Amino acid sequence: MPRSAGGATFADVRKIALALEGVEDATAYGSPCFKLNGRILAGIAINKAAEPNTLMIRMPIDERDDLIAEQPDIYYLKPHYEPYPCLLVRLGKVHRDALNDLLTGAWRRASAEKKARRPKSRRSVS
Repeated sequence: MPRSAGGATFADVRKIALALEGVEDATAYGSPCFKLNGRILAGIAINKAAEPNTLMIRMPIDERDDLIAEQPDIYYLKPHYEPYPCLLVRLGKVHRDALNDLLTGAWRRASAEKKARRPKSRRSVS
């Protein structure tokens, strides 16, 4: 994906995310994402309402609402994502420093949480 003036690419996201301790390159719903302790930190926004070249990143709802109000040309939300603690980021418009801050913040919050629990397999007992 081409980089516009001041913009970032998914390759930039990958470089920043994988430099954070414990972050893994993964997939969710068949799309690239980055996980820490089994939880998604960020990934390509895959809902059809999201604009192309959009990153979905975990973020508390109150913080995301502030960012959207301050810079609606860079940050936005679509109804599908409203109930979730996440933010949509137009990669072609976000500065790499801001992207670094967003990913580092998501990593810090996820680092403070307990590891995601994987469902136990159910075996029938005979």
